[in-house]
Amino acid sequence: MANISSIKVNERKTAGKGAARAERRAGLIPGVIYGEKKEPVMFAISALDLDAQMRQKGFKTRLFEIEVGKTKYHAICQDIQYHPVTDRPIHVDFLRVSQNTELTIDVPVLYENEAACTGIKLGGTLNAIYRTITVSCKPKDIPEKLIVDLTGLKINDVVKMGDVKFPEGVHPVEALDVTIAAIATVSSNEEAEKAPVAAATAAAAPAADAAKK
Repeated sequence: MANISSIKVNERKTAGKGAARAERRAGLIPGVIYGEKKEPVMFAISALDLDAQMRQKGFKTRLFEIEVGKTKYHAICQDIQYHPVTDRPIHVDFLRVSQNTELTIDVPVLYENEAACTGIKLGGTLNAIYRTITVSCKPKDIPEKLIVDLTGLKINDVVKMGDVKFPEGVHPVEALDVTIAAIATVSSNEEAEKAPVAAATAAAAPAADAAKK
């Protein structure tokens, strides 16, 4: 079940770069709520309030109740734009949703019980190919995270998309036979890391030979 966070923001009636810069100087971050084939709603949120929300787990998978003036909107964060130098948020986009909206959203994957993984105890390592999984679901069903239990997995065992226990109403976008993780030997991991270097060296060799000629 999705967590619901309530936030109160200021209504923003003036668009444009000049107005946005003035709001940032005042400690506010401009934003917009759009979607559901309705008019966009512009707002400005305190930079401190936005920072506090972003520090909490599951910011991108949380359902928000945003109060703008006298109206409340249910929405999820769709995008955050950052300053190229300071890396601070400069604009935030929220997608308006209803209880029947079918969302496509990335959910974090948590790999549990490494201590009970036979392959890891024998010297293998977890090769987590997927750290997030794209799922389709309604807002009320958004999971905060997805769990993969590594208990008993041996070296060279793989975890498929179909091995993940998805909550009711939550469905992966990709096929169930897609590999999302594997228990690999240390040597195979080292070879995988060396492969890009070896490929780059091989590609550079003809050019070096040509230069000598």
